[in-house]
Amino acid sequence: MSLPDNTHYLLVVIGPTAIGKTALAIQLAQHFQCEILSCDSRQFFKEMTIGTAVPSRAELEAVPHHFIQHISIEDTYSVGDFERDAIAQLDRLFEKNKVQVMVGGSGLYVNAILEGLDEFPTIDPRIREELNQVLEKKGLPYLQRQLKELDPVHYEKVALDNPQRVTRALEVSIGTGQPYSSFLAKKKVKRNFIPIVIGLEAPREKMYERINTRVDKMLEMGLLDEVKALLPYQTLNALQTVGYRELFRYFNGEGTLEEAMEEIKKNTRRFAKRQITWFKRTPNATWYDYQTDPQHIIDDITKQLN
Repeated sequence: MSLPDNTHYLLVVIGPTAIGKTALAIQLAQHFQCEILSCDSRQFFKEMTIGTAVPSRAELEAVPHHFIQHISIEDTYSVGDFERDAIAQLDRLFEKNKVQVMVGGSGLYVNAILEGLDEFPTIDPRIREELNQVLEKKGLPYLQRQLKELDPVHYEKVALDNPQRVTRALEVSIGTGQPYSSFLAKKKVKRNFIPIVIGLEAPREKMYERINTRVDKMLEMGLLDEVKALLPYQTLNALQTVGYRELFRYFNGEGTLEEAMEEIKKNTRRFAKRQITWFKRTPNATWYDYQTDPQHIIDDITKQLN
């Protein structure tokens, strides 16, 4: 395919968890003979494989992947670090091929690559310390209610089960006296690529069925052993996520395994709903049913490239 000089295209595959993004991304990368950038922040960590649905060895060998298990749960790695590293990686990849693929379910990380990060004022670090103490004493639901009061707009968008995200939004809202959401989308950066955004979706019942099936499969693959090995690190930020948190509680004597697995399914379904809400706001995305023939999607992309 002959493309104009100095024109780069980033094919971005988005959608809720367990919808089939990885499989489609691999087919796109194979067709366009390029590589894949992962922007699933849960898959960055070496120690987390089964519970984050990291692509299988066969999938990783089918196409070169970047940002899959490249750091440790003990490392500090922000969305700003990812933006810097991923843009640099894309610049290198575009020298080999004018088309590249990015895939993932972390909306904030997708936005960081497509639009750049928002700028926030410096906040007194004592506010973060106080919020962490409140989190420890009164729990996450207390901070969630506080965020709903101070910034109802961001409350509807944020990953409420992520203490780090909730605390950060509160930190800015308290420290500035303005809602966290008021600082968002103020700045747009200019990228050296044209994004072509492909969204995958399914009827809600089918999406929930796929999630439930995936969670059951994770258990069969050895999720219990993976989580048990991580028990000594259970307070780390990287592990405050669905699939790990619920099983830590089980290992700590809070409830049965069956209850923990049901909680994982329920919380994953909630997570998927929030992903859909976030991604449906992505500008110029073309949405396809998850069962759409990949060749049809490839044909649509090819028309845009030409």
